[in-house]
Amino acid sequence: MASPRTSPRPPEGWPAHGAAAPESADDVVRWAAFSCVLVPVVLVWYGTSLGGAAGSALGLAAVTAVCRVLLRRSERCAARAGSRGGRHAGENSPVD
Repeated sequence: MASPRTSPRPPEGWPAHGAAAPESADDVVRWAAFSCVLVPVVLVWYGTSLGGAAGSALGLAAVTAVCRVLLRRSERCAARAGSRGGRHAGENSPVD
């Protein structure tokens, strides 16, 4: 049995504990679109009116669309920042 202070290593290919999974905007949007379909179905299953479920679906679709735009913009900005390179040596920096 592992001690409470140590945790087992994650399986190979999984992110380390506390590290974010490397997901693209496409993956996130796919899951959000899936929830736009699943949530209304579950709501109707548990007795919510069709109108209420349809309203939930439209709200989720709107939020998904806005998040998709913001994620795409973030990816473009990150790609642009990455293409500029890293830090540049200044005049007072030692050169090996």
